[in-house]
Amino acid sequence: MMIRMTNTSIVQLLIFYFFYSAITPALCLNNETDLLALLAFKDNIIDPRGALDSWKLNETVHYCSWKGISCGSKHVNRVVSIDLDSQGLVGSLSPHIGNLSFLRNIILINNSFHGEIPQELGRLRRLEYLEFSNNTFDGGIPSNLSQCPNIYYLNVIDNKLTGIIPPELSSLKKLAYLGLSDNNLPGTIPPFLGNLTSLKMLSLSNCGLQGEIPVSLARLKNLRALMLGLNNLIGTIPIGLFNISTIETFDMFSNKLQETLPSDIGNTLPNLIHIGLGENNFTGVIPVSLSNASFLQYIHLSANSFTGPMPKHLDRLSDLEWLSICSTNVEDDISFISSLTNCTRLTDLEILDNLLSGSLPNSIANLTTQLARMSMSINRIHGTIPSGIGNLIGLDTLYLHSNLLSGPIPSSIGELTRLQELDLGDNRLTNELPFSLGNLTSLSTLFMASNNISGSIPHSLINCSKLFVLDLSFNNLSGPIPREILGLSSISVYVDLSSNALSGSIPSEVGSLRNLGALVLSNNRLSGLVPSTISNCISLERLYLDGNLFHGEIPRGLSVLTGLIDLDLSRNNFSGPIPSFLGDLHLIQLNLSHNILQGSVPTKGIFGNETAISLEGNIDLCGGIPELRLPPCSSTNDSKRTKKSYNLLKVFIPIAVFGSIFIVLCLYVLIRWKTKSRKSLYSSSYDSKFQRLSYGDLLRATSEFSEVNLIGSGKFGTVYKGSLNDGNLIVAVKVLNLQVRGAFKSFMRECKALRGARHRNLLKILSICMGIDFQGNDFTALVYPFKANGSLEEWLHQNITEAEDENIRYLTLMQRLNIAIDIASGVEYLHDGMGSAAIIHGDLKPSNILLDDDMTAHVGDFGLAKVISNISSSFAADNETNSMAIKGTIGYIPPEYGMVGAISTQGDVYSYGILLLEMFTNMRPTSDALNDHENLHKFVATHLSSCTIDIVDPLFMTTEGETMNDITIKDCVASILRIGVACSSELPQDRMSMADVVIELQRIRAAFLPQRLS
Repeated sequence: MMIRMTNTSIVQLLIFYFFYSAITPALCLNNETDLLALLAFKDNIIDPRGALDSWKLNETVHYCSWKGISCGSKHVNRVVSIDLDSQGLVGSLSPHIGNLSFLRNIILINNSFHGEIPQELGRLRRLEYLEFSNNTFDGGIPSNLSQCPNIYYLNVIDNKLTGIIPPELSSLKKLAYLGLSDNNLPGTIPPFLGNLTSLKMLSLSNCGLQGEIPVSLARLKNLRALMLGLNNLIGTIPIGLFNISTIETFDMFSNKLQETLPSDIGNTLPNLIHIGLGENNFTGVIPVSLSNASFLQYIHLSANSFTGPMPKHLDRLSDLEWLSICSTNVEDDISFISSLTNCTRLTDLEILDNLLSGSLPNSIANLTTQLARMSMSINRIHGTIPSGIGNLIGLDTLYLHSNLLSGPIPSSIGELTRLQELDLGDNRLTNELPFSLGNLTSLSTLFMASNNISGSIPHSLINCSKLFVLDLSFNNLSGPIPREILGLSSISVYVDLSSNALSGSIPSEVGSLRNLGALVLSNNRLSGLVPSTISNCISLERLYLDGNLFHGEIPRGLSVLTGLIDLDLSRNNFSGPIPSFLGDLHLIQLNLSHNILQGSVPTKGIFGNETAISLEGNIDLCGGIPELRLPPCSSTNDSKRTKKSYNLLKVFIPIAVFGSIFIVLCLYVLIRWKTKSRKSLYSSSYDSKFQRLSYGDLLRATSEFSEVNLIGSGKFGTVYKGSLNDGNLIVAVKVLNLQVRGAFKSFMRECKALRGARHRNLLKILSICMGIDFQGNDFTALVYPFKANGSLEEWLHQNITEAEDENIRYLTLMQRLNIAIDIASGVEYLHDGMGSAAIIHGDLKPSNILLDDDMTAHVGDFGLAKVISNISSSFAADNETNSMAIKGTIGYIPPEYGMVGAISTQGDVYSYGILLLEMFTNMRPTSDALNDHENLHKFVATHLSSCTIDIVDPLFMTTEGETMNDITIKDCVASILRIGVACSSELPQDRMSMADVVIELQRIRAAFLPQRLS
């Protein structure tokens, strides 16, 4: 029966219809249904492109001639097909579509239809082909489609459909193509899909599906494409699926599937064209038989836990276009790449983040010129870059960073004129940058950081007019910054030339970089005034000029940079007052330390936050907020008297200076001779960073290093409590035992790591002392703020006699969680908050966490820390790496350090995870109480599912006794322990990032712990 239409517009259309039928006698009465259905269809649609302009009553144009409409030959004037592919239509699908009873095909792909798919489609019993992909339909999949017994193609990919996959679809015995991907269909894959034995394509990717893959799918013997990627599927792939020899596309990408792949997969799936198993938990060796699937074009096995060598005989895959085996544990000689020279259609080669070693073979020059993207980063490849690499003229992306490559960059690299991204950072490359880099006119990103490149920056880079990222930091570049380079207005993300030996001034052409986000020129030998044209860099967010020789006043041009959030001008010779306009900017970090600034410190804006600013080393500053503890600024009269005294002193000071210079030089020669070897290791950047104290100052502060003031001792030194500034500043003084091997290296690491670090949860270095004691021995010490509540170790592990003491100290649930968040925040800053550098702590454990009066945690002891490039911070590969990798504390060292030989930020995550578990179980990672469990991670993981409360610290349970049985508290503790387990996973790629840890712990605190528990 026809659907009744009652609105005014339809009534009007009926009037036109009677007129139309009067002048078109051939129109049969039974065709009224199709006409009105089409007009109702149009009535629900906005047609901005005029695709349906022909859809109107007309004396000469029949609706069978309307755009997108086809009518049948057997049943004259009955609509059998609607094809409106990519017409820009917007609106909902009218339920009157169900009146087109002869409709076989309906194609609405790539439009903007929204609302629910009407159940009335179930009335179309002749329907065979339904294509609704790439729209915004919502609601559920219509169960009434089960009433369309002839449908063989059903595609609703990329919509906003929700709910379950209707079980009614199991009746569609002719269904050959089912596409439901990119919708929100949570739950498990319904086993009834295995009954659709005519299926050739099953696409369920990115639907939010969970659980295991049903064994019933193995009954789909006609299957050609199985796409289940981007879900949360667990368990193993049913073995029967590997026996469906017709399969061409086998995509399980990004799930949580595990186990090993069948060794004969290439034999049982001989028609494979596309295999995508990346981002799962597959183990074992990559099957050699893959090379028997001779039609393979796409191999994606990245981010798994495979071991052993790369698959052999890849030269048999002549159709191979994409090979991606990244972030696994594959270990092989890079010479296997020679076997790819027969793969003449290869466009993408991604084998980064593995254990590949050896030198790049010269045969790399014989790879196909079709190759567009090649990434072999984060491996152990050594030797030189072959000059034949210039033959790969099709390359647009070349990543070789984080290897052990040495020697010069071949000039032939300039022949890769299509290159857009080039990253050779974090290697051991030497010599000068080749002038031929200027031939790479399509280049957008250039990374050469952390090498040993010398010479000047080539002027030829002016030809790289599409460049938007330039990073040449941490090299040995010298000479001036070329004016032409800073005149490249295309550079918009950042320029990083830090940690080189560049000299001269900043070219005024820097003003051309109007879209620049960050300018990093730290730790060079740049001098002069900061050019006023810096004011033209209106998009600048981060400006780092620290560690240079700039002088003059802080430029007023910075006042117009309203987007500036981080400014570091420390360790220069800036003079004059601190301009008040800095308080008007939206800064979140400001470092002006170790300059010669004078006068009153502003109080508005960022100057009202003591933790966000650093002013150390400017001895003539006064005023500011009380927390800065600066002397008050003198009155006007006092200033005048001071000025007169200063004028008098100007007369006598030169006499006194020249009279003393001879004595000073003599003393300098004596001290220099005594400490020459150590001074050569201690760069001037550290001298200017920390205020220097003498041996005598520390001797007095600690009552001659009295045992009464002894706080603790370790491998490299002894720590004393001390008092400075007439008792107004209580400090901890760490005196290094320079006779112990590695002590001075530990000192240097700590200075380097904390040089630019500013965070409330990191232990600050207040001062350093490096000289000789009164007996003529070398003396080195670090001075920290004293933390009254000691270390986390002292709170967690108290002996039995203390536990019987009524004054024993407890950590409550809220205190532990707050401390955990503090530590995570500090480590996250080390990894991600240092701009172009990342810091790996290397020794996170309770004794290195100090607690102040408010129980705020501070991460300390950076003696094993390592500063690396943030662009490739996953691993650090240099000549110190292998020795560093085995250092740390047993129980907290991640397992890969002993195998991979490279430290990583994920190593810190592992140590943090163990520390977090220790905080809430009070069980050391080396405790005998772990029984048969291999480590603390596995001990907690085993108990999590059933007995969380049994493994929690008993002292903690006593403290929270009245609430510990509350299910909310149990859930809270379980959630925290799960984070600890996730962080301490055996494989680095399975661990959380510290940024995610902070977010999750803060969510737990907000969700589970109301203020009554604080």
